[in-house]
Amino acid sequence: MRLSASLSALALFAAPVAAQEAAPAPRIERADPALDALIAPNAAIERVATGFTFVEGPLWHQGKLWFSDVNGDKLRTVDRAGNVVELLDNSGGLPNPPKGKSIGSNGLVPAADGRVLMAQMGARRIVKVDAAGKVEPFVDRLDGKRLNSPNDMVYASDGSLWITDPPFGLFNGMDKDPAKELPYNGVLRYADGKLTAPITDLVLPNGIGFSPKGDTLYIADFGQATIFAYPVARSGKLGARRTVFVFPKEPGGGADGLKVDKRGNIWATGPGGIWIMTAAGKQLGRIRLPETAANLAFGEGGNALWITASKSVYRVPIKGVGMMPRFAK
Repeated sequence: MRLSASLSALALFAAPVAAQEAAPAPRIERADPALDALIAPNAAIERVATGFTFVEGPLWHQGKLWFSDVNGDKLRTVDRAGNVVELLDNSGGLPNPPKGKSIGSNGLVPAADGRVLMAQMGARRIVKVDAAGKVEPFVDRLDGKRLNSPNDMVYASDGSLWITDPPFGLFNGMDKDPAKELPYNGVLRYADGKLTAPITDLVLPNGIGFSPKGDTLYIADFGQATIFAYPVARSGKLGARRTVFVFPKEPGGGADGLKVDKRGNIWATGPGGIWIMTAAGKQLGRIRLPETAANLAFGEGGNALWITASKSVYRVPIKGVGMMPRFAK
């Protein structure tokens, strides 16, 4: 665990000029005029920082974007000016981690005490981490069995924590890995000190989010390339799921990260970048990127969309519609 000086000036984070010239230019595609109420027609897509291994889990916290380098096994921050700081090495928590595997940290969400909950894919647990990189265990087992590989998290309005738990961090075969203890890839709920599994029938649950009123839970199933919705009762009990959107079979990404804005629209990673749609699944537009988008986060009080995509972090100004996480600082 260490806090480094700013890394923005290092050559490590400068993409080769030739690669930048060869990559297709990012752009915003409008499928419906309603997108103009979310993103201005002249909004520019900015690459804020680059040169990482594979970035994920973005969270706007305390005036900076926190993000994970899943394959690089590091937790970093980047500010609006592009200054990068390493908060934590070996962020996946796995002793003697194999290089190049998806065993670093992943999803991040602010905790009530001002720290950040971090999913450790390698150690197969969720921990709390502070701005100095100090780590404290939070939860790692369900009914005595180790979690698969916690991926993403969101707090519900009632204070319960919901977690997706696919097997991506089990680097010896995912579902076939002999270290896998749970018989399913679940969506978990942590409330009153107890962890349960309300959803156990998805293939690869990944992105997760709640509607503004908290009465609908959205899950992006990477394995089915589908976004599902579940009605949520006050007790946390879920109703029958419905299909919101099925992504087309195109290259450049899949049903990975997901966020919901103040108006109830869904912003999700998919082929080619970020897909923006209504709660009913009507497509409003797409933010096309030259790299594969893995996840996204609203930041700056809801005035910006931050995107982690392959080796880079991108920013798009939006019209104040971003819904910030519960306990956001």
